[in-house]
Amino acid sequence: MAQEEARATPDWRTTGERIDTLIAASGSGGAVARERSEELVRLVADFYGAGLERLLDLVHEQGRLDDGVLAALAGDELVSSVLLVHGLHPYGVETRVEEALEGVRPYLGSHGGDVELLAVTDEGTVRLRLLGSCDGCPSSSVTLKLAVQGAVEAAAPEITSIEVETAADEEAAGAAGPLVPVDSLFARLHAETGAPGDDGASWEVVPELTGLASGAVARVGVGRMPVLVCRVGSDLFAFEDRCARCEQPLEGATLSRRLGGASGDAVLRCAGCRAHYDVRRAGVCLDGDGVHLAPLPLLSDGAVVSVSVPAAVAP
Repeated sequence: MAQEEARATPDWRTTGERIDTLIAASGSGGAVARERSEELVRLVADFYGAGLERLLDLVHEQGRLDDGVLAALAGDELVSSVLLVHGLHPYGVETRVEEALEGVRPYLGSHGGDVELLAVTDEGTVRLRLLGSCDGCPSSSVTLKLAVQGAVEAAAPEITSIEVETAADEEAAGAAGPLVPVDSLFARLHAETGAPGDDGASWEVVPELTGLASGAVARVGVGRMPVLVCRVGSDLFAFEDRCARCEQPLEGATLSRRLGGASGDAVLRCAGCRAHYDVRRAGVCLDGDGVHLAPLPLLSDGAVVSVSVPAAVAP
């Protein structure tokens, strides 16, 4: 049963893309054919949405829709996605956004950053403040924004835009960051958290990283990009698979605790030139030459691990 479920899981992840493809193909028959296809999808979605709503009403009437059941529904990726599409998710936008931010805070903290939810407006705009940055990592601001925006869009696809403030923005009269457009109904069914307008990046699910043991280092291909991922305790970190000093792939790289460092410290050593990099500080080199690895945004909910790579190297 578990094997059958595992085989079936990837199918629904591509449903949205398949619907988009079929509707686009129907356009070859003219505007009328496309309109009929779109109407058919809307009617079917409304039909099943009404059934789901009635199902939840019946469970509630029987006194079975308690906090535990609601949490289970919200915690299941497929069920949660379907409920979101039909406006039936048990948790409000603000709660879902806050939970999404809580999920990425360990990643942000590892890069010397944090995020604060300022408000969710009646118009559907999520206002965030990005705090901190990675020491010695000039790409940290983009990295952090990608991680935050991806998590928020996945948790609350009905939002209209995201405004991101940084400390620099606030000092410059509180100017907001770039607006992120919301996905369409069909795009909400996509498994990946990337979307058009997400600064040219694509989030890719990497199944082989789910069971990576603490202290382990893995080299994987994400899209067409070679990526190095390591786990420190419960935290995962992703970098481009290239040593910043010798500019060679990090084949044979090992992870160890820094001499005299605290528990949880992690140093990645290049097997070729023996350069040492601080994993938790965005891959800054510890050998005093000012170079650093190129960190990549990574999100994990315990069951699925996703890595963000530039759209140019996505599949």
